[in-house]
Amino acid sequence: MRNLATLLFLGGLVFLLAAITGTLPFGHPPMLVGQAIQQAAKPEVGAANVVTAVVLGYRGLDTLGELAILFAAATAGGLVLGGVQAKGRNNALPAAGFVLRAGTDVLFPLLLIAGLYVVIHGHLTPGGGFQGGVILAAAFFLPLLARPSESLSHIWLSVIEGLAGTAFIALGLGALYNGDAFLTPLFDKGMFGELVSSGSLPLLYLAVGLKVGAELSSLLMRLAHDDGAAS
Repeated sequence: MRNLATLLFLGGLVFLLAAITGTLPFGHPPMLVGQAIQQAAKPEVGAANVVTAVVLGYRGLDTLGELAILFAAATAGGLVLGGVQAKGRNNALPAAGFVLRAGTDVLFPLLLIAGLYVVIHGHLTPGGGFQGGVILAAAFFLPLLARPSESLSHIWLSVIEGLAGTAFIALGLGALYNGDAFLTPLFDKGMFGELVSSGSLPLLYLAVGLKVGAELSSLLMRLAHDDGAAS
């Protein structure tokens, strides 16, 4: 019965995709919304990366919802793993070998620079706050793998996460104060393609990157401690 249900589901999915694609002209997808955004993004937002214009300009409220979901998931994971008293066990774990410790020491500044670069240039090139935030989290998590007895400061992570989220919402409220829609880009758009351009979009991505990096760093640290306690 399970195999039959799987076959029926796959058959229905294939039929649905065939019915949808069969009505579309081959080679000419009806990208009405996409074409409109491509034409309007440059003069309205000033971002060379159209994806950034969509994520922070045209659907900024959805991005705020994504940040809220990530915050809820990280908080739930922290609450679940927080009950495990792993600190004593991790202090007993020896540090990794010289090669791994030296490798993490070399990679840390490189990952830190790469993460900040991806975040700061998100309005110009592919990347942004979410991608750069993951790189920043990896930069701070790798040393914990080489030195299990060390730990990140939960206080500083909470402060960074709170300030970043507050800055994101404050920029959105600033747009409302000016009579525009929530998270409408503020300030002058500047010169197209320059680092200082796109108004407040780089600041929004910086807030997103710091918030994502702090949340993932805290969650990865708890996972590492929990794994050390179970080992």
